[in-house]
Amino acid sequence: MFVNWALQEVNLKVVYYGPGLGGKTTNLEYIYHKIDPSLRGELITLKTREERTLYFDFLQLEVGRIKGMKPKFNLYTIPGQVYYAYSRRIILRGVDGIVFVADSQADRMTENLDSLMDLEQNLIDSGYTLQNFPWVLQYNKRDLPRVLPVSELNARLNFHGVPAIEAVASRGIGVLETLKTAIHGVVGKVQKVI
Repeated sequence: MFVNWALQEVNLKVVYYGPGLGGKTTNLEYIYHKIDPSLRGELITLKTREERTLYFDFLQLEVGRIKGMKPKFNLYTIPGQVYYAYSRRIILRGVDGIVFVADSQADRMTENLDSLMDLEQNLIDSGYTLQNFPWVLQYNKRDLPRVLPVSELNARLNFHGVPAIEAVASRGIGVLETLKTAIHGVVGKVQKVI
C-alpha cells in the first residue's frame, strides 16, 4: 500500500497467482474489457510466442472511496512457470491482496499445490502468511471435463477457509465476482491501517 496524502490517493496491489496456464491473464483481459474505460488504465501484457505470460500483466482500476481517499487498485499476474521464481518474488513486493487462480482439472492438482506452497513461502519471506492475509481462491476452468468437485478442491487447497469462487475465466464467469471479493478483503485490511 502506498498513500499519496497530497492527492488523497491510496495505491493498492492485488496479485493474481497460480500455476502456468491456469487463467490468470484471461482474468485480467476480461476485467479490462468489461470495466468502464474511465475507471481503468491500460492493460500491459508481455507474452511469449506460446501466449504465456513472460513477466507480468498489469491493470489499474479506480473504484469508490476509502475513508475519503481515492483507491487505485493495481492488478498484476505472475508467471506461473517454475523457472520464473525470482520474478514472482519481485511482483509480490508490496502486495495487499492475492487472487489464487487454481486450475480445476484433476490432473493439475500437483501444480496447484506447488504454486500455493510457493506463494506461502514467498509471503513468509516477506513477513506475511496466508493465514492472516487477504486472499481469495478462484476455481477456474469449471467448464472442462474431469474437473474436481468443489468439495475436494476446498479440502486440498482452502485450508484457511477463505472465499472460493467457481469460474470460467474464458467466458467471464466468476471473474468480476472474484475481483470484487478480493477488493473487499483488501479494503477491509486497509481501513484498519488508515
